[in-house]
Amino acid sequence: MKYFAHALAVLGFMSVMLPAQAHAADDEIGIGEFASMTGATATFGISSDEGARLAVEEINAKGGVLGRQIRLIVEDDQSKPEEAVTAVQKLINQNKVCAILGEIASSRSLAAAPVCQRCKVPMLSPASTNPKVTKVGDYIFRACFIDPFQGGAMAGFAMNQLKLGKFAVFYDVKNDYSVGLREFFSEYVKTHGGQIIADESYSEGDQDFKAQLTKIKAAGPEAIYVPGYYTEVGLICRQAKELGIGVPMLGGDGWDSEQTFKIGREAVNGCYFTNHYSPDEDRAEVKDFVEHYKKKYTGKTPDAMAILGYDAMHLMADAISRAGSTKGKAIRDALAATRNFPGASGSITIDADRNARKPIIVLKIEGDKAKFVATIKPN
Repeated sequence: MKYFAHALAVLGFMSVMLPAQAHAADDEIGIGEFASMTGATATFGISSDEGARLAVEEINAKGGVLGRQIRLIVEDDQSKPEEAVTAVQKLINQNKVCAILGEIASSRSLAAAPVCQRCKVPMLSPASTNPKVTKVGDYIFRACFIDPFQGGAMAGFAMNQLKLGKFAVFYDVKNDYSVGLREFFSEYVKTHGGQIIADESYSEGDQDFKAQLTKIKAAGPEAIYVPGYYTEVGLICRQAKELGIGVPMLGGDGWDSEQTFKIGREAVNGCYFTNHYSPDEDRAEVKDFVEHYKKKYTGKTPDAMAILGYDAMHLMADAISRAGSTKGKAIRDALAATRNFPGASGSITIDADRNARKPIIVLKIEGDKAKFVATIKPN
């Protein structure tokens, strides 16, 4: 019954979304969004879009931006990099948006960012953490921390707080996000006196990981770093448990989905992952966001992608307001000048490389819930 209700909800959501595909009216500001509304990582896109829509609702209720209402125009990239390119081309050339939000996945942001850069349309990713994304050009921004910080933060937490020193890494060789986190985690471990004693890979869509996990078990690590997406993480944890691997799994923000718990079940208990926020944080901004989100989405607890979509939309609207214009260069300059923006997920300052400097959260999975453990601030 739950899955039937979910299907109806998605269909209802899509039917609501369809009218927004037209041009923004003269008295509206059109902002595009490309997201994985369907496909392998659909929970990422649906969550970030729900957060963005909540932000638009709040902004428009207060009078909009520059005296105009915001119209969010959404394109589904189906969780595919090539579709992300098509989506962004449509948003720019047909829908004539002045700015774009997206994507969550680094590989899809990397695919679409060159189009935005070439057309000089500012693009703000809510959650793409691979450092290569903003290196595409000066019109590409992000509202989240980057993987050198994320990978190093988890490695430091594991070594300093959990007192571990020998690690295995099991990463998705075809995923830019996963490959980057593997590099930065391993670099921190090696330069701080630890060891990477096994390094194995898989590919997105794989179902059987036992051959690699058997090699990892034989190496005898004290923990296994799995910087992948929820689509494979749950299966990896279950198969590791079946093989008698009892050490904790460590991960990144790609773990943040209810599907991690549904697929991994009890096998994910005792695991740790880094993330952008926790709904348990004792901050007024978090409490207000969670309350408003649950009210809009019938009691649903927002994940990190939801709060990042929310913050990205508010940040973009703030930049347009400060720019006093919907021209691409003016918005770009305003985004670049962002300092101490009061995001729900934390204060956001955009640095010289167009990345957000903000804290990172460590969560531990216990009893089918991710519980807050620690906050790690950027240097």
